[in-house]
Amino acid sequence: MKAVSIKGKELVSIDELATPELEDGDILVRMRACGLCGSDLEKVYGQYGMPSAKLGHEPSGEIINVGNSVKDFSPGDRVFIHHHVACYSCYYCLHGDYTMCNMYQNSNIQPCGLSQQIVVPKWNISRGGLLRLPNNISFDEASLIEPLACCIRSLNKCNFQKGDDIAIFGAGPAGMMHVALANVFGAGKIIVVDINNFRIDFAKKFCYNISTFKSLPSKEEDLTQKIKNSTDSRGVDISIVATGSTKALAQAFDATRKAGKVMLFGVPSKNSNISLNMNKLYSNEQSFLSCYAASEIETNQALKLIAETRLDIKRLITHRFSIENADQAIKCAHEAKDAMKVIVTSN
Repeated sequence: MKAVSIKGKELVSIDELATPELEDGDILVRMRACGLCGSDLEKVYGQYGMPSAKLGHEPSGEIINVGNSVKDFSPGDRVFIHHHVACYSCYYCLHGDYTMCNMYQNSNIQPCGLSQQIVVPKWNISRGGLLRLPNNISFDEASLIEPLACCIRSLNKCNFQKGDDIAIFGAGPAGMMHVALANVFGAGKIIVVDINNFRIDFAKKFCYNISTFKSLPSKEEDLTQKIKNSTDSRGVDISIVATGSTKALAQAFDATRKAGKVMLFGVPSKNSNISLNMNKLYSNEQSFLSCYAASEIETNQALKLIAETRLDIKRLITHRFSIENADQAIKCAHEAKDAMKVIVTSN
């Protein structure tokens, strides 16, 4: 079977591996679709700050074999796989911080999501890491469950309320998912900022009731003023930074109202730094939050939203590549010349 791995800086390889063997309680899934995430691109092209170097964590597929003692799933079941699963009993989990759980960060699928066949360990299965798909969700749509779940958790952490004005810095797939959710949840004004002309144009077509601004290094003050002018000079209630750019993060603080919230959602490179006026942050009572990944709680919420057709995020998929061309898929997603969500497929 074929699996994709990192071989060096900006270098990936499609390798031939032996079919994985199952241990008691494991399940073997044939991958049918797997989305590429910003963290995958950071692993290949940047300096990813988390320990895992595996590629692909948004896979959906079909069960082809189950280990002994598996009772709730059968070959032929269509499923979404969550790569990390919390223990739900440690200090972090008991405080609701599931993604900080040591087992969450150490549990994983084998060999990775960008593989023709994937072993889902008993640990993941027993803790909700494998979700059966309803018939009205395609494999392509199911590959969007995990990133959508992360965006749901992001807005939940911001205590998003109906009518809130929101600015989203970064009009990539995660940014557009935040747009879709904000629209469904009843946001006031939705403002999207990016430097990429294709993505700005895509955003305008994706959601009609938004304002879009292009970020230019020479006109950062103009950008902030435009955003404030859109909100009665107050600034937005919530800024979502759906990019790893520290410049966008700095802009977000200027665009957010007093006592507003700034959410760092995009993946910054390892050892990224930013200079902030802490007195201004203090006196304005702004809250700075970050959001890493999602738990099965948000994953199930995402599946439900898609199944109920409350939002149509499959329109985000602009490119599909077979796993044999996964290296081209990763390059396409990174360059983003005409790409939004890029997925890798396998028969």
